[in-house]
Amino acid sequence: MSKPEPVLSFQSLGLPSELIKALEDVGYETPSPIQLGAIPPLLEGRDLIGHAPTGTGKTAAFALPLLANIDLDSRYQQVLVLTPTRELAIQVAEAFQRYANHLKDFHVLPVYGGQEYSGQIRALRRGVHVVVGTPGRVMDHIRKGTMKLDKLRVLVLDEADEMLRMGFIDDVEWIMEQTPENRQIALFSATMPKQIQKITKRYLKDPLNIAIKAKTATAESISQRYWLVSNLHKLDALTRILEVESFDAVLLFVRTKIATTELAERLAARGYAAEALNGDMPQKNREQMVARLKKGDIDILVATDVAARGLDVDRISHVINYDIPYDAEAYIHRIGRTGRAGRKGEAILFVSPREKRMLAAIEKATRQKIEAMTLPSTEMVNSQRISRFKQTITDTLASGSLEFMQGILESYEQEHDVSPIEIAAALAKLSMGEKSLLLEPEKKASRERKGDAGKGETPFKREGAGKERGKERGKQREKERGKPRPEKKLAEGMERFRIEVGHDHEVQPGNIVGAIANEAGLDAEHIGHIDIRDKFSFIELPEGMPKAVFNDLQKVWIGGQKLKISRLDVSVDSKTPSRKAPADEKPSARKSGKPAAGEKKRKKKSNSGEKVKKRKPRKPPSEGSGAAI
Repeated sequence: MSKPEPVLSFQSLGLPSELIKALEDVGYETPSPIQLGAIPPLLEGRDLIGHAPTGTGKTAAFALPLLANIDLDSRYQQVLVLTPTRELAIQVAEAFQRYANHLKDFHVLPVYGGQEYSGQIRALRRGVHVVVGTPGRVMDHIRKGTMKLDKLRVLVLDEADEMLRMGFIDDVEWIMEQTPENRQIALFSATMPKQIQKITKRYLKDPLNIAIKAKTATAESISQRYWLVSNLHKLDALTRILEVESFDAVLLFVRTKIATTELAERLAARGYAAEALNGDMPQKNREQMVARLKKGDIDILVATDVAARGLDVDRISHVINYDIPYDAEAYIHRIGRTGRAGRKGEAILFVSPREKRMLAAIEKATRQKIEAMTLPSTEMVNSQRISRFKQTITDTLASGSLEFMQGILESYEQEHDVSPIEIAAALAKLSMGEKSLLLEPEKKASRERKGDAGKGETPFKREGAGKERGKERGKQREKERGKPRPEKKLAEGMERFRIEVGHDHEVQPGNIVGAIANEAGLDAEHIGHIDIRDKFSFIELPEGMPKAVFNDLQKVWIGGQKLKISRLDVSVDSKTPSRKAPADEKPSARKSGKPAAGEKKRKKKSNSGEKVKKRKPRKPPSEGSGAAI
């Protein structure tokens, strides 16, 4: 009856008491499947192949037995761990240090590019037991003679398939050739491509194979949901989700470096402790950012796939894919940042209508149906806000030390003959400042029609059709001149585009915003001023639109018309189509075969023997200016 018990405890695996105590300090109670399979053979000195995905506890699976076999009295390098990224090198080195907390005089050193050589060289000369590094920097140290591998006992390849994918595999083989023949090797990989299999056959001696399936390790611990992007802005939707979901820390994925900064700033403006993590940041700042996330100084980290690679923070309870990843493998790596080592995690995916095929591919790759989620309603969010506000009152009352304030309020009550509840309501309103406790009704979500001018929330400065008569006449005069309003200067970081839909097609700003936001994956906040004319419109969009997105937008239909979007320069705004241009204002004349006014003159001047009706009429400059650019 007591037989299964040893299998479920770290004590049964033969680890020393110092390591057991460290595991108790960090709250580990039972080993994961990969730890159960890997620790005993690694303690015995056997070579091992661990076929295990991210988040299964493989770092502890090799770190614990290697620490148990370390000779602390000898100050030379005994273990080398190779990782594909700097972030993972730091994470693994921190794990070694954490597990060795009760081992005296233990030294571990992470070495990676982007950090000065001098500090690493000094540490290597003083003597370290374990080095965790990226292949490139480890090669540099070996060539410089600052890293000696002649006494190396163990080599670990962590995430070998990722090193293959990133083009490091030749470097890894070169490093392996510099190690002693009698060293022990442990190789861990989520997948086993042919090149990795060749390495195992060439360098490993009678290795033990341990395979842990991703479904067993992570699928059950991560709840996956998706939200189909509707007409509500993604940022507003994200805010609602964050208000209703109970989270500890959130890792928010976007596609671009610029988006990390923009989204983090917008979330911070809404009261969240949010920061951006991207590849443009100095390595020191990135390390500080991860440390702040661990300590709880940051609750939301907005990151790209590259920046978050190797990130291992226990606090991350939610992974939100604000932008859908480009492939299913990237999605699996993303959600692997939560639900670590058996903990519960939440993964939420934002999907636009045109991205449904990618959703299907992700479901196929994960072999799991991703459930659609209902966005929290205004009532749900307001209910949460009221509940949190009441809890704040309860917490403040429980904290005590209110006697002084009670005296002041009792005095105010007697002096002004005001009831206590009125005083409390006034103080509550005062505490909120200008911010409303509750969300506005749903009708205010359509900002392109309401226009929150002055709050910096909406990109639109005009409402299109439906203005009062005086403004309508002013707009008509502007259309006749064929120029965008001179006072509307092009905002910094924006480009002006022309689209072939206008008032004649009964389009509203909301139609244009909805179509472009869905197709380009833009928030409405990133769409600038819209100037609607009779047969076409001008719109301001962020600079640097990808070619694929531009091509997609050209095919979008609004009001029975294709957008046929084209890019404009500020210098040619004066040449934009005029109301008098025959191409824009007299389509019926073209259809009937009758020449427009400008064409009659050209017909008279023609001396050629050709019949004029067979010649293709030349477009006037005003018509072609937008489309030609």
